[in-house]
Amino acid sequence: MPDQETTYTAFLDSRQVAKGPLGDVAVAAKHLDSAVPVLIFSDETGRARDVDTRGSDDDIRARYAPPEEPPRGRGRPKLGVVPREVTLLPRHWDWLNAQTGGASAAIRRLVDAARTASDASTKARTRKAHDAAYHFMHAVAGDLPGYEEATRALFANDRTRFEAQIAHWPHDVRAHAITLAFEHHHHAEAPLPE
Repeated sequence: MPDQETTYTAFLDSRQVAKGPLGDVAVAAKHLDSAVPVLIFSDETGRARDVDTRGSDDDIRARYAPPEEPPRGRGRPKLGVVPREVTLLPRHWDWLNAQTGGASAAIRRLVDAARTASDASTKARTRKAHDAAYHFMHAVAGDLPGYEEATRALFANDRTRFEAQIAHWPHDVRAHAITLAFEHHHHAEAPLPE
């Protein structure tokens, strides 16, 4: 089953023809009724996805529908939270106050550690985005001029050099590669000049 957060993008040759949930993209691909295969890519991984477009549009959408979310409980019970400028449980305040330098110094150290962890997480997201762009590019642009240099620029995280290498690629391929590589994890798509 596809992840309900994942979107998919369909390409016919070098033209983007659909984007959205897998069921909708599969239906769109079916209705193109093209002699040339429509390639459907996961926006999360950049890999091509085989789809079964047999049956009615509703059959196809049902086949690729995300799983239903289980009902949620009524929330967490109140656990003796002590309101202050920062709201923590009493055991948290006790621990903070026992730290060298007191609560403020301990909180600063914890925030610094969390920021370091967040930086590592950002690096992991960047690597995942670059991998997705690479898989997409390998499938649709492997024989286009500048592919090898674009790949090197991608993994060097050099967006300027990457965009220069793919400047003459078909617009939709170029736009999707840039989105996957540098913008997908920000959920933003900047329009590109034709």
